[in-house]
Amino acid sequence: MYYLVYGSLYVLSLMPLGILYLFSDFAYFLIYYVIGYRKEVVFNNLKQGFPEKTEKERKKIAKKFYRNFTDTFIEAIKMISASDRFIEKRFHADWEYVNKYHGNGRSVQFLLGHNFNWEWANLVAAKRLKYLFLAVYMPLTNKVMDRLFYNLRAKRGTKLLPATNMQEAMMPYRHLQYLLALVADQNPGVPAKAWWFNFFGKPAPFVKGPEKGARNNNTIVIFVFIHKPKRGHYEMVFSLAEENPNALPEAALTRKFVRYLENVIRQYPDMWLWSHRRWKYDWKPEYGAIIE
Repeated sequence: MYYLVYGSLYVLSLMPLGILYLFSDFAYFLIYYVIGYRKEVVFNNLKQGFPEKTEKERKKIAKKFYRNFTDTFIEAIKMISASDRFIEKRFHADWEYVNKYHGNGRSVQFLLGHNFNWEWANLVAAKRLKYLFLAVYMPLTNKVMDRLFYNLRAKRGTKLLPATNMQEAMMPYRHLQYLLALVADQNPGVPAKAWWFNFFGKPAPFVKGPEKGARNNNTIVIFVFIHKPKRGHYEMVFSLAEENPNALPEAALTRKFVRYLENVIRQYPDMWLWSHRRWKYDWKPEYGAIIE
């Protein structure tokens, strides 16, 4: 089954990107107007995030989000046959901003949100950064698609660490110099063990793992966001968060990330995964104080 799916998608990926975007347009029409994929979640999230905007303004953001959503899937298919040069022409970043830290022998940690297009970002970063590039991923329940995306994400040298078994998967690399990329706005499996912050005016839990890892290893932390100057072109932006995280009070680094994430989402609202249930859990007093 894997080779049947892979072969079909490979043939599809050979089409010019402009033609593939016609498929994306059709997929957008289906999931937005016909199926209504997670529309209630998306619009509730947007209302929480932007109560000051009109319904018309939030609807405009939602439509752009769904277009980015389907574009990302089509662009992932294009990765199957696309050359490095093809992707690098369309995905830009100031790689020297990160590579300058390589000479000091210290490792680096990227913290980013659920942000389009993370698939192309992974591919280019693994090639352009001097570091051993590690990325945490969530295994898919569909075994065929899990194998397909695993191979796509690893094809340029990325070492993938399953989120379900990250500590053990990290063991072979813990004494090496690496760059670890983490999507740090994941919902925690156990909300009682998370830190809670007011996020867009409502309490939301954030996992402790990224900060704890950075503090334990005193890893340089860089915040990351991606924006889309035009269709099919992306720019990844880096921002130094902390060079010595073990000198910060507990939860301070995560607080920085939460405020950073809020800021960049406000600037580029259609680039964040609004179908992700960021406010899935309700805060309870036994979870501890809400950090402002």
